[in-house]
Amino acid sequence: MAAGFELGLNELLSFEPGGGLIHFAGQRALLMDPVALGLLRKELIGLLGMTAARGIFTRLGYAHGWRTAEALKTAVPWPEESMWRRAGGRLHMLQGQVRVERVERRPDEGPEPFAEAQWRDSYEAEQHLLHLGQADQPVCWSLTGFASGYMSYVNGKPIYGTELRCVGKGDAACLFVGRPAEEWSTECTEVLRFYETQCMEGVLAQVTDALRQAERKLRAKRQSLARAGVTEDPAGMVARSEAMQRVLNLARRAAKVDSTVLVTGESGVGKERVARLIHDESGRAHKAFVAVNCAAVTESLLESELFGHARGAFTGATHDRAGLFEAAHGGTLFLDEVGEVPASMQAKLLRVLQEREVRRVGENTSRKVDVRLVAATNRDLAEEVRLGRFRQDLYYRLRVIELKIPPLRERREDVLPLARLLLAEASERLGRKVAALAPEAADQLLRYGWPGNVRELGNAVERAVALCEGQRVEREDLPEEVRAAPPSLVPTGNPRRLEDMEKEYILAVLAQNGGNRARTAEQLDIGVATLYRKLKQYGHPEAAH
Repeated sequence: MAAGFELGLNELLSFEPGGGLIHFAGQRALLMDPVALGLLRKELIGLLGMTAARGIFTRLGYAHGWRTAEALKTAVPWPEESMWRRAGGRLHMLQGQVRVERVERRPDEGPEPFAEAQWRDSYEAEQHLLHLGQADQPVCWSLTGFASGYMSYVNGKPIYGTELRCVGKGDAACLFVGRPAEEWSTECTEVLRFYETQCMEGVLAQVTDALRQAERKLRAKRQSLARAGVTEDPAGMVARSEAMQRVLNLARRAAKVDSTVLVTGESGVGKERVARLIHDESGRAHKAFVAVNCAAVTESLLESELFGHARGAFTGATHDRAGLFEAAHGGTLFLDEVGEVPASMQAKLLRVLQEREVRRVGENTSRKVDVRLVAATNRDLAEEVRLGRFRQDLYYRLRVIELKIPPLRERREDVLPLARLLLAEASERLGRKVAALAPEAADQLLRYGWPGNVRELGNAVERAVALCEGQRVEREDLPEEVRAAPPSLVPTGNPRRLEDMEKEYILAVLAQNGGNRARTAEQLDIGVATLYRKLKQYGHPEAAH
């Protein structure tokens, strides 16, 4: 401000003698209780989620800042226009929103940004901490929007700001930085998206559109499953076998409590589907389900992935980043292939489970997290403990409730219902009108041992849907190893004639050996002449060679 000119409330604020109307810079103004705004914030976050709520408050602040700059341009006799341009911070304080301080920069800190200010006593940070607790991201959304809107109007071009530090996420003071849109680097586009939609209806329209799309997808899936004659468990799980029904029953009971669950079973049996069922039927269903494959993340990055990191913690850490534990706050974190977690990380994971708090890489303070943990592995963790490769205390901490999913070969009753479900889904996804399995194809699916479990079955069905020429999957459409599977000797339904089973078995072994009669006879422990006679009796083409 110029000497002798100090912008104050006396010049800007006026009251009607009879009450009811307050004017600020010639425009009608309102007095609002900050606690009421804090409660509104809490309700919006609960209803729309953090991202949408942040967008609403940011754009509300932006509109407020723009209108304030517009009104003040003529409401005050500015000695110099540059003073009006720089008055936004002072107005922030006069309105009781925050206390603004100039940032003292060291010579080695590089060029000064377009706009920079330190904020103290932020009402937004105060209310967020009061109603929602400490956040993992900046929370002074409307204050940031106000500063951006004010600067955008006075400079005649979009100026967008963000907080690099915020009291609401545990920092000592809030640090605001603003830049013209073109000066934001590509990695900061996350900041700009909160300014994109220009009104609250836009956010609600996005939410409504997302719900409509989800409803359309759900309706299409139900229609395709109905056409295929598939009846599902309410959670979308197929479980005709008693063994799988017991697993789902136990999973639903486990969902009612917050105990840690360990899901075990061979690769491809559907461990993540069971983990999602636990989340969807728990009290945490309205919060995030976050999944990470521990085997797919390198040891050097796993700690940062799970716990987050501070800016500068290592090469490439250009900004603070929350880990997956913080991302799953209030919800469920699924650690797939937990048996692959290296020994150095096992102790840190145990500490998080015991203390219910995480420490980001490069920080020395801990953050409380409220997370339901579900872990999964295809390893025998008890044997890994015996061999000294897995911590015993972590094993028992994970195995409060254990769900053992049987392999597909041990639940034959589930094969065809699963295949029909996967057939309907693949047909919908690939845009093919394949509606059924031919009897010979269904029989062959039952014969095969499915070492890759449900995942392998899904791949085989998708291949068949992609290659079949008619409206149903034939035996020839199945993968070679499935076509070559010999018949099961376990009787199902009406018993078959022994000679029919013998014929079917001999032909299956011959096909498995690629037509090699000598190898087939050796495996069947019969002479080549005996095999030749039987093939001739069956009218098989190999008998003519």
